[in-house]
Amino acid sequence: MRLPNYDYAQAGAYFVTICTHNRQLFFEDATIRAIAERCWLAIPKHFSLVTMDDWVVMPNHVHGIIVIADEYEDARRDSDGESNVSHRRDVQLNVPTRDPANRYSLISPQRNTLAVIVRTYKAAVTTLCRRAGYPNFRWQRSYYERVIRDDAELNHTRQYIIDNSTSWNQDEHLVR
Repeated sequence: MRLPNYDYAQAGAYFVTICTHNRQLFFEDATIRAIAERCWLAIPKHFSLVTMDDWVVMPNHVHGIIVIADEYEDARRDSDGESNVSHRRDVQLNVPTRDPANRYSLISPQRNTLAVIVRTYKAAVTTLCRRAGYPNFRWQRSYYERVIRDDAELNHTRQYIIDNSTSWNQDEHLVR
């Protein structure tokens, strides 16, 4: 699933799919769906270099494009041309290095990587669902990802997200 030796903290666009446990139709419930949508939209509030492109919450999975900006450039500017992330750069640049002598340092996900973004999202949705009275809500382990390499692939992925939501009735995992 993951590209060997690829740095998933580097700037770029990533298409992710996150499925519910056993593809259960948890998101058919309006409350759970609203939690998943609210948490998805909140990702940039927790990761200052992240913006969200197209996305959709389906009955048993979430598709979305997560864009990670380069922490060394003023990737996001407001209409006045002022950077809206520069005041946070000092936090972003102080990422601890990995200690080869510490096994846990080597296996733990690095800060501000796609894995940490997805893990944080999944944990937030799960926590809020349980607090809302849905103790059985669960995610499938891990997630699917694809590095988007160019504008053509980005546009193709956006169209896939649109088409996926309109063709739900033909989904192979839909319980009939």
